[in-house]
Amino acid sequence: MSAPLSNFGVARDATGAVTMEQVSLASVAEQFGTPCFVYSEAALGDAYRKLDAALKAARNGRPYLICYAVKANSNLAVLNLFARMGAGFDIVSGGELKRVLMAGGDAGKVVFSGLGKTAAEMKLALEADIKCFNIESEPELDRLNSVAASMGKRARVSLRVNPDVDAKTHPYISTGLKNNKFGVAFDRALAVYRKAASLANIEVSGVDCHIGSQLVDDTPLREAMSRIVALADALAAEGIPVHHICPGGGIGIVYRNEQTIEIGAYARALQDCLGDRHVELLLEPGRMLVGNAGVLLTRVEYVKPTETKNFLVVDAAMNDLIRPPLYQAYHEVVAVQPGASAQQTYDIVGPICESTDVLAQGRQLSAGEGDLIAILSAGAYSFVMASNYNTRPRAAEVMVSGSSMRSVRKRETFDDVVAGENI
Repeated sequence: MSAPLSNFGVARDATGAVTMEQVSLASVAEQFGTPCFVYSEAALGDAYRKLDAALKAARNGRPYLICYAVKANSNLAVLNLFARMGAGFDIVSGGELKRVLMAGGDAGKVVFSGLGKTAAEMKLALEADIKCFNIESEPELDRLNSVAASMGKRARVSLRVNPDVDAKTHPYISTGLKNNKFGVAFDRALAVYRKAASLANIEVSGVDCHIGSQLVDDTPLREAMSRIVALADALAAEGIPVHHICPGGGIGIVYRNEQTIEIGAYARALQDCLGDRHVELLLEPGRMLVGNAGVLLTRVEYVKPTETKNFLVVDAAMNDLIRPPLYQAYHEVVAVQPGASAQQTYDIVGPICESTDVLAQGRQLSAGEGDLIAILSAGAYSFVMASNYNTRPRAAEVMVSGSSMRSVRKRETFDDVVAGENI
């Protein structure tokens, strides 16, 4: 492992056992079982405060808002923590809006992204009086105008502009190129804004973009920011005021040994692009706030040596953590307690009946049957993407705070899985 364990929200105590804050992961497994997602309240708070401090320093009294991207990790305890810290929220469904409100979030700090908003979701968001809709197409703009008119309301909107900037990330999580499904093409944006400004039940509020996720170089982000600031200037010249500008989110984290974006320098670069313009700066971070604040705790069921390689068969699987099979994503893996056996090279696999059910390949570990291992950087796009494939109940979620731990989502049972079915 190239990066120190502290980069992943965990550490080793004097005995070599892995801990999160002052709690041993072995004690979490003993109380809540495995597989289990475990989050650090301190790591979540530290990540938010780091970004907030960088923006505060760069903006120097000018307004800004951090809108946490709920899709990264939507557990109510996580949302409540960020709400108490003053965060806004970036949502992509009506269900996420309901989660935010249930967790104590302020609807006036919610932006609604996503390119398939239904009329029912629009109505829900208008009733809640959210801050802004990020519009992704002209038909969506027309629908929102119609829904708002039927309710006697005006909907505040930004266009999610597709700036055709290559984020140089995995193609599955690249969102800002002209061939991606997201956003309004940059060369159409001005015309669509003119249309929006002419609609009786629409109020133009901002300019938004998002070019991709797990970005480890801020050059594409700066390029996209420059383009949308220029668009905002063109709108202002036509008498269409812009109240906020948002370059999206997507800042990457360390999964292995990546060179990540320096947040202070990035915040200053955004401010340089904005200059003295009287607008609010919005950011929509997700992964950077939660990714390295969580682990997936799992237990070895079998050690299976074969002629070509050795396997650790664990009780977690691709239904719990889809990122490695879906994105070929790398997650560090550590033994939770010092092992008595010699280190060997293993592929770590789950019990699902698919050859793609591989969580990690070629890892040096000292582990045997019954031992615990922790899959790191599992705070983002992990539990939220879990499924019940192979009729596997979804894992428990636990929050650690100092020397205490608490359940923030109970483990599903078989009865939970089949509760909505009928013969």
